[in-house]
Amino acid sequence: MNGDLSGAEWFKSSHSGGTNECVEIAHLDSDMVGVRDSKNPTGPVLVFTPGQWDAFLTSAANSEFDRP
Repeated sequence: MNGDLSGAEWFKSSHSGGTNECVEIAHLDSDMVGVRDSKNPTGPVLVFTPGQWDAFLTSAANSEFDRP
C-alpha cells in the first residue's frame, strides 16, 4: 500500500505495559491493517489485508508462534 498514513490512528495493546518496545496497529482504508515499531514511528509500516490479519490473530491465539 502506498499512501499517506499521517491520519492513521495508531494504538498499542493494553498488555504492552506502557513501554516503547511494542508494535502499534492502525486500521487503515479498505479494512487494511498497518503495523509499525513503536520505537520508530516514522519508519516502515507493514500493511496486511483483512484475511492476512485475521490469519495472524488466529495463529497467535492458538499459540502457533510460541517458542518450543
